[in-house]
Amino acid sequence: MADTISFARGAPSADIVDIDGLKQAAVDAFETDPAGISGYGTAIGYVPLRRWIAEKHGVPEDHVLVTNGSMQADAFLFDETVAAGDAVVVERPTYDRTLLGLKERGADVHMIGLQADGIDVDELRTALQGGLRPKLAHVIPNFQNPGGSTLSLEKRKALLALADEYDFLIFEDDPYVDVRFTGEPLPRMLELQGDANRVVYASSFSKTVCPGVRVGYLIGPPELIARIVRRATNTYIAPSQVAQAIVHRFVTGDRFPAALQKVKTALEERATTLGAALREHLPEATFVQPEGGYFLWVELPAGEGHDCARIAAEAATRGVQIVKGTDFLLEGGENAFRLAYSAVKAEQVEEGVRRLAEAVAAAKG
Repeated sequence: MADTISFARGAPSADIVDIDGLKQAAVDAFETDPAGISGYGTAIGYVPLRRWIAEKHGVPEDHVLVTNGSMQADAFLFDETVAAGDAVVVERPTYDRTLLGLKERGADVHMIGLQADGIDVDELRTALQGGLRPKLAHVIPNFQNPGGSTLSLEKRKALLALADEYDFLIFEDDPYVDVRFTGEPLPRMLELQGDANRVVYASSFSKTVCPGVRVGYLIGPPELIARIVRRATNTYIAPSQVAQAIVHRFVTGDRFPAALQKVKTALEERATTLGAALREHLPEATFVQPEGGYFLWVELPAGEGHDCARIAAEAATRGVQIVKGTDFLLEGGENAFRLAYSAVKAEQVEEGVRRLAEAVAAAKG
C-alpha cells in the first residue's frame, strides 16, 4: 500500500512545532519557579499563566480557569450548566466530541444550520420564536470545526441580542482564533457583550504551542467559574503545573511570535493547496475556503448516491484517511466528509486528494 496520507486528525505535523523553543521554555520554567511547578498547585491553574490570560482578554483573574486542555473546560462547563432534558443549540454540523458530550449528558440537542458566515441566526430566531428555550448555545466562531466558516461580526452581534432576549448562555468555543492566516480578525463575543455576562469563552494552546501540552482555559462570570473550580478540585485537585508553566514561559518568550507565524504560514500553504486540489480533482465538491484553523468540510452533490462510509473505506484502501460527515450530525451528512490539512505537508496534499477522488468514484460505482 502507498504511504498513508491522513486528513483525519486536527493536529499540526511535528515539523511546524518549535521543539527547541519548548525545550528552552521547560528549562526556564524549572529554573525560575522550581517550587511552584513541582507542587500540586490549585485548581485555578498555574497562577502566572492565569494572570497572563486575564491580561490578554482584559478580564479580572477570577474570571479565568486554566484546565487540562479545552475539552476538559468544555466538560466542566457542560456538567455545571446542562442537565438531562435541557435544550442546547449547536451548529449543523458541529465538532463530534461536543455532540457526543452533550448527548451523553442527556441534553436535548437542536442543530441550527451553518452558513459560509457562521450559524444561521435567522433559523435560530425562528426556532426561538417558535418556543425553543435553550439553556446554552455552543458556537465555534472562528474557522469552525468541521465547517471551516467564520462567524461574521453582524451575526456575532445578532447572536448576543438573541441570547439577551431569550435568556440563554453563549458558549464561545474558540481554540483556532490565533491561527488565522488570512483576512482580518473579528472581536470576540466575550468582548462585544459588555457587562451582559451572556458569554462563556474557551480557548486552547494546543493549536498555537502544541497539542501535547494539554492546556486550555475558560473565561466566564466569576460565580460560574468559582463553581467550576470546586468541580475541578474534586476531579483532579489541580491541573498540570509543569505543562502550564512551560506554556507560560513559551508564550511570553522571544521565540513565540516567530513560532506562531511558522504555524500560520504552513497552514495557509496547506489549506490553499488543498482547495486548489479539490477544485481540480473533485470539481463537483463544495466547500468554504477557510481563513485559518485546521479543517475543510467537503460536500458532494446530494441525491447522487454518495455514502461517506463507503468513501472513507475506499479511501483507506488507497492509503488516505478522512472523517465521515455523519460523525458531526445527528442525522444526514452521508454526502460529506471533513479534511484536516494541519498535519499534511503541502507536497502530499494533491496526491491525497487525487486518491480521494478515486475513492469517491469507486464508492459511487
